[in-house]
Amino acid sequence: MKILLIEDDLDLGNGVRIALANQGMDAVWVRTLDDARRHLETGGCDLVLLDLGLPDGDGLTLLSYIRRVRQGMPVLILSARDALSDRLRGLDSGADDYLVKPFELAELLSRVRALARRSFGFDGEALAVRGLALHAPTRRVSVQGAAVELTASEYELLKMLMMRAGRVVTRRSLEEQALPGSQSGSNTLDVHMANLRRKIGDGYVRTVRGVGYVIDQPGSE
Repeated sequence: MKILLIEDDLDLGNGVRIALANQGMDAVWVRTLDDARRHLETGGCDLVLLDLGLPDGDGLTLLSYIRRVRQGMPVLILSARDALSDRLRGLDSGADDYLVKPFELAELLSRVRALARRSFGFDGEALAVRGLALHAPTRRVSVQGAAVELTASEYELLKMLMMRAGRVVTRRSLEEQALPGSQSGSNTLDVHMANLRRKIGDGYVRTVRGVGYVIDQPGSE
């Protein structure tokens, strides 16, 4: 899971980044609103950890931007503002959760996992959709209990699709996050996707023409 950490405090930011990495989460750490917006526009992430008191402005302005362009993006506010009015303002502005500083890293990790479960069905270790399973710590993939061997690129593509099961993932997002270095407009993604489909079998990955790909949830059309 890719996490965008927006925190200007050096000690706290580095501590959170290390804690996330130790849990197998890929964290990008930025310290300003400008850098955060730039990353959101050019890179990809699955969840945002947002400090409010940043050097170049209030984090709530970035939260408003996220809600305009990525309505479903999970956002957890990390802030020293502990008044009830501040917490209510953050939640009413669109945050999914609010954690007051100082906090224990164990509680932060627990809340991140809870958000991931609610948003993606991801518990930090395993994903499963209609008999297709992916175990993040071991990078093992199986179909109906039978192990499937994937390349690193195929694994990253499958993980992105499973974490967003039921939602279309655009070609651009897949290329930028799962296939860094590939050229937009090339057939690299199509080749990897064809190989992935061949290995996991038909009926899992659906093409949305002109947009991208999706793994449908049970009961969806």
